[in-house]
Amino acid sequence: MPDLRFSTMRFWIVPLLAIVATMSVAQAPTPEPVTDQETELGQEVYKQLREKGEIVESSPLYDSLKPVAEAIARVAQPRYPHPFKFFLVHETQPNAFATPGGNVYVVDSLLYFVKNTEQLAGTLCHEVSHTIHRDGIALMEKEQKIERREVAAAILLGPTRSHIIAIALIGKLHSLGYSRDAESKADVTGADVCAQAGYNPWGLTWLFQDFQNAEPGQVPQLLSDHPGNAARIQTLEKHFRDSPATFSKFNRDPKSATPFSVPKNAPEVFLRADKGGN
Repeated sequence: MPDLRFSTMRFWIVPLLAIVATMSVAQAPTPEPVTDQETELGQEVYKQLREKGEIVESSPLYDSLKPVAEAIARVAQPRYPHPFKFFLVHETQPNAFATPGGNVYVVDSLLYFVKNTEQLAGTLCHEVSHTIHRDGIALMEKEQKIERREVAAAILLGPTRSHIIAIALIGKLHSLGYSRDAESKADVTGADVCAQAGYNPWGLTWLFQDFQNAEPGQVPQLLSDHPGNAARIQTLEKHFRDSPATFSKFNRDPKSATPFSVPKNAPEVFLRADKGGN
């Protein structure tokens, strides 16, 4: 006669193990509540991405992203009043972009594209610097004609002003709407943040060099449309020379980089539109 106690125990253990395995998979952070204009705009961008089904709710990829992101956030946080939070999103091109309110979105394929930890860290430091400089807000202020037209349409269609501006902002962030000056300043501040966090700031220059050497179809959207990568490398190199106390300890040779890899074809669970915030 079979041992019913053992059978019953096995009946409960298998689902329990499945639940534990699900809970152990790294999760996306909880979005920051709205407290001002910046967090309101950031929340609207989050909602747009969630409704499009692009936000990754849980994946082992977060285990690779989080240590780097958290180290950078600890250093960058004193420069910005809202918590930095890093979300994985799924899109066709490797990319990363930051929005007002502290959210930084990293396209999952970027984790497969970067060759080393320093390149990933340089990208994240660059993006948090856009937030520190409030470049997203400045970008929209320069697009007043778009805001006026879209807000006028919103009166008829019903969405809130922040909702419409968020749609426009996503388009601008995806089309690389920042000026060359804003990009260069984010590079420099990003290098400072990386150095303070203990990551080699040469990583961003290595990424630029990879872009220059890559075939056009292989270059991710992240920086492919930004003119003057060579000039940006020169600006960073000058910044490193001008601050030897900070940067002389870092090795400029990419052979010194820390290899970075993620699980191949890592599973992803996407955030549904009826979950994850207001």
